[in-house]
Amino acid sequence: MGLDTTHGAWHGAYSAFYRWRMLIAQYAGYPPLELMDGYYREDDFALLEMTFPKGDEIPMSRFRAIKKEFPIKWEGLKPSALQILLLHSDCEGDISPEDCKAIADALTELMEKIPEDLDCGGHIGNFREKTQTFIDGCMKAYKKNETLEFH
Repeated sequence: MGLDTTHGAWHGAYSAFYRWRMLIAQYAGYPPLELMDGYYREDDFALLEMTFPKGDEIPMSRFRAIKKEFPIKWEGLKPSALQILLLHSDCEGDISPEDCKAIADALTELMEKIPEDLDCGGHIGNFREKTQTFIDGCMKAYKKNETLEFH
């Protein structure tokens, strides 16, 4: 079981799609997705609520103060078609043909920054090749004026 899209854009584990989008965000210059609205989980910072030995409380209080700034809101970032991809459900829904074209264009531009030999293993493999497959699927959907569906 995993994520499949129409037009051959993606086939693989949900966790691979998550990791792929994490890297897309990284190469696009976004903050780590784990800190962004829609990805941020308060439970990930449970360690900050623990009682620490005397002397460790001052550094931990700094982390607690910073934690109040999360999650980072998307509205505070420059709009990009990549946000459509990064915010989309990883298991259902669809992306319009126009958004597919915009995402494909943004990913194509991003490809310049991605090393050719970046191997992520598993259901991703070569990161550039997997990204190109997603671009190709988006363009197929766009050219057919069909939505890219997530199943």
